[in-house]
Amino acid sequence: MSLPLIPPLSRRLLALACLLAAGSCHAGATLPGPAYPELRSVEQIETSCEQGLAGARERVKALEDSRVDASWLARLDDLSAYIEDAQNPVDFAQYVHPDKALRDAAQACSLKWSEFTAGIAQSEKLYRSLRKAQPKDAIDKELVRLSLAQFEDAGVTLPAPKRDRARQIRERLVALEQAFQKNIRDAGTRLPFTEAELRGVPPGVWAKAARDDQGRVLLGLDMPTYMPLVQLAEDASVRERMWRARWDQGGDANLKLLGEVAALRAEYAGLFGFKTYVDFNLRRRMAHDGKTASAFLASVGAAVQARERAEIDELRAAKAQHLGTPLEATKLNRWDAEFYSERLRQSKYKVEQEAFRPYFPSEHALPFVMRIVEKMMAVSFTKVDVPLWHLDAQAFVVSDKATGQPLAQLYVDLFPRDGKYNHAAVWPLRGSSTRLQRTPTAALVANLDRKGMTLQEMETLLHEFGHAVHVTLSRTRHVGQAGTSVMLDFVEAPSQMLEDWVFDAQVLKLMQEVCTSCAPVPADLLAKAQAARRFGKGLFFGRQQLYASFDLALHSDPKPDPMALWAKMEGATPLGHVAGVRFPAGFAHVASSYGAGYYAYLWSLVQAMDMRTAFAADKLSPEVGARYRERVLAQGSQKPAPQLLQDFLGRPSNSQAFFEDLKR
Repeated sequence: MSLPLIPPLSRRLLALACLLAAGSCHAGATLPGPAYPELRSVEQIETSCEQGLAGARERVKALEDSRVDASWLARLDDLSAYIEDAQNPVDFAQYVHPDKALRDAAQACSLKWSEFTAGIAQSEKLYRSLRKAQPKDAIDKELVRLSLAQFEDAGVTLPAPKRDRARQIRERLVALEQAFQKNIRDAGTRLPFTEAELRGVPPGVWAKAARDDQGRVLLGLDMPTYMPLVQLAEDASVRERMWRARWDQGGDANLKLLGEVAALRAEYAGLFGFKTYVDFNLRRRMAHDGKTASAFLASVGAAVQARERAEIDELRAAKAQHLGTPLEATKLNRWDAEFYSERLRQSKYKVEQEAFRPYFPSEHALPFVMRIVEKMMAVSFTKVDVPLWHLDAQAFVVSDKATGQPLAQLYVDLFPRDGKYNHAAVWPLRGSSTRLQRTPTAALVANLDRKGMTLQEMETLLHEFGHAVHVTLSRTRHVGQAGTSVMLDFVEAPSQMLEDWVFDAQVLKLMQEVCTSCAPVPADLLAKAQAARRFGKGLFFGRQQLYASFDLALHSDPKPDPMALWAKMEGATPLGHVAGVRFPAGFAHVASSYGAGYYAYLWSLVQAMDMRTAFAADKLSPEVGARYRERVLAQGSQKPAPQLLQDFLGRPSNSQAFFEDLKR
């Protein structure tokens, strides 16, 4: 997450007909903040980039030369606001714009901004002035503390040679991250399959796909395509091909980039006297150090180990029965796991993911999620017809329900296409500031299915919407403390908390409010889904624990070999390592802001499950929702994360709910 001087980039990563009941839809409605710019040419991006940088340089110099008075801290935050507005729209374009030339131009501009902001963070003049600034209250004091930490982490207090090297490393790391993401985003992988090979896969997944000159169906690796194939394709070789391709994205080029990233981070930590990047990176987070994070991951591993092995044995037995092979001679491969998990859900729990698509039509899924938030948090979403980067993208005004006051704007881009960011993420394009009367802006990007949503996809949408409301319902005094600028090992908690809502019968009834013609999810189907949800926890948490442990190990070695390390660690798991699959080459989280921080997903889940206890009686409670909105979402990083949790829960947070859930 960002701190005051470096605006948010990716984490974690609109003119259609109005969707029914997605709030009111008014052609004349206007956004409360600047509209997303229409980027139509490389020249436009380049001009915008140079003008933005020139304006930022002028503002930095003026601030460096100004006297430190009562308004200096506000003027520092004004600089953050300017940089956000000048940088973020262009930076975001590299992930979503349909034109590759414009995406490349946006990426080139982003690198220039990174070089510039790296220089700001090492400005001795600004640092000295910040140390003299007099905060007027606890909020200002926290802003000063966070800002000083950012300067210091950038190397402003290092001796000149080390400071210069720190800046070089920071600039190089940004370039490596962007190259890593681009190699995945622009790969355009398409796998050919005959129709016979796709037996078991719903025709809706592949019938309209492009064909090669032999008439074979060409399928990409987006989640709406990948999941049905690995869950439903009867042909094991089809599942294997798709699984290998998905988990081998990035290839040798990205393995090399990741190795350089980890080595540079180790060198960077060494400049500050730290033995590992893990301890350098975690010292300002809830975990504090690598020892604490590793101990937490070990406790998760111990809690799920037996369950993971039991689930694997159950899947192996299902495979043996399906194929008619002796159990002792049957091996469960990684590309079998989703397929036999789905078969078990169907046979044991009488439920399948595909069964939910009719109940969550894609055109009503977003309005449904919005209605949940409207009920909980007393806000409304109004669709606005404005030109954006693609016809799939949509714009909404977020307003306070009681007063009608516009609070924020939200962009949503839900469906896959070539060249688009291929996971799900929220970009905080614009931070809130009550001091500036500045409304925030978030952009939610996902790759969901146009033919209706499964429960898994609805969980994804709710997760990302949790991030979106964290940005849009932020009411911080300063831009530098807005929304998701909280500690990284708390930032996933608001999003993970909402995932659980899709399994609640009361919540699901809201679909009929936004789609009167939609049939409700049958009570028995929901009950089966709730029961089936318990299966697979061991596999899921075992895998997440492996990812997080690999990340910490990678960043504890001064010169790591990502592939050798991964093969060793995955090889020690019950399903072992799959030779020839270069998973680290596609592990974009670790190549970017979650480096030495992927443990945050599990750590945040502890906080998320604890926050869910406040909604135990009623997930749509407006009273609890108002408290959550006011004491967590609105606060951003004006208070440290543990204090936010205590303010909301009325007690210090604990891990009881998390570990109890692991036992169920």
